[in-house]
Amino acid sequence: MKERLPHEKGFHVSWDQIHRDSRALAWRLENKGPLEAGQWKGIIAITRGGMVPAMIVARELDIRLVETISIKSYDHKNQSEAQILKPPNIEVISDGSGVVIIDDLVDSGKTMQLVRDNYPKAHFASVYAKPIGRDIVDTFITEVSQDTWIFFPWDMALQYVAPFRGDG
Repeated sequence: MKERLPHEKGFHVSWDQIHRDSRALAWRLENKGPLEAGQWKGIIAITRGGMVPAMIVARELDIRLVETISIKSYDHKNQSEAQILKPPNIEVISDGSGVVIIDDLVDSGKTMQLVRDNYPKAHFASVYAKPIGRDIVDTFITEVSQDTWIFFPWDMALQYVAPFRGDG
């Protein structure tokens, strides 16, 4: 049996789908914060993938304090040691209490684990989760198999695709 290419076991996420799934994440996080009436102090988006879901969650839950943490763990398709390129404002995040940290996907869990080690009291959420990293997040929406490649809308362009049979 020949080895599959990433796009052959791909999960293609449209802009509409990421919006719906990010809203579903907001519903799961609603009233779960540690502040009065279940509110959250703020959101930290893991850049770059977590920025879109974090913005949608912030809008849905009326959270005005949004910060970023920049992590590099991939160089195109090659995974490397995760490293923090830009930490969030320490006055905002402190030890993470009252903050929800959001990413688009938890895959191996290395990125989330690095952030969790630095901000252990934060709540960790992702829109999508793969089995190896699933236990590192506190909240997620959809689980996909470890060997599924997720194609996010910000990485894609519309183009012609030939039919399975014939020349088209």
